[in-house]
Amino acid sequence: MVELAFSTNAYTEFSLPQALDRIADAGYDGVEILADEPHAFLPDTSEDDRTRLERHLDNAGLDVANVNANTAVGYYDDAPPSAFFEPSLCTATDEDRRWRIKYTKDAVDLAQRVGAPAVSVTSGRPLAGNPPEQAREHLTESLHVILDYAEQRGVDVGIEFEPELLIECTAEALDLIDEIGRDRLGVNLDIGHAAVYGEDLTETITQSADHLTGVHLEDIDGGRRGKHYHRIPGEGDLDFEAIFATLDRVGYDGYATLELYTYPEEPDRAAEESLTHLPNV
Repeated sequence: MVELAFSTNAYTEFSLPQALDRIADAGYDGVEILADEPHAFLPDTSEDDRTRLERHLDNAGLDVANVNANTAVGYYDDAPPSAFFEPSLCTATDEDRRWRIKYTKDAVDLAQRVGAPAVSVTSGRPLAGNPPEQAREHLTESLHVILDYAEQRGVDVGIEFEPELLIECTAEALDLIDEIGRDRLGVNLDIGHAAVYGEDLTETITQSADHLTGVHLEDIDGGRRGKHYHRIPGEGDLDFEAIFATLDRVGYDGYATLELYTYPEEPDRAAEESLTHLPNV
């Protein structure tokens, strides 16, 4: 049976302990930890911070559904106001790519420590001077290094596809998994991203069923081919009854995580109202 979690990336106006308490108070059993500013940017997360995190999770009664290592805002002294994926696993610059590989390994260590089954990452974008075929080579090489590390620690790595990234749809994610050929590589399936790309969500879930490391949920206004803006369930057009029925049919029994970073000024409302609009799970 699917369980619900909520990502701390909606609570960027709060400290990580505050976010955990509020997510638990809203009624969630699981939490996704943002491995970035302002919660757990790993180079700045000390041993004492990690010990306190373990203790706080235990006191709040929260399982960790996923460690979200998608973004790298903390890498920059003056980061842009939106989610930022660079440096990524497909970045052309060797030094920057090595930084991202190490950062992902650190996220794997954090996942192992807090009992999270997986770490999510994105492919990044093929930016100027780094055509898709070259970026793809960088991505596959990076993933093999990370998977060597993750396999020894019993942690899965989930690629989260997103429109306009190098890996931007279900077919490309599954093709990558097939090419890499490693058991610990899967898909962190963001339902809204699939909808924006124009996919049939029942087919997407069914095709991904054997490779799911996690699921992200949000509503999309306009449904398939809607604009990429994460909305509280009930504020868009996605059919969550059908989504959960399909997850149940394929036997997915992990966490579905609400990812509503678009509500930093009212994360409590996002957390609470989401529960009222989702099927009883």
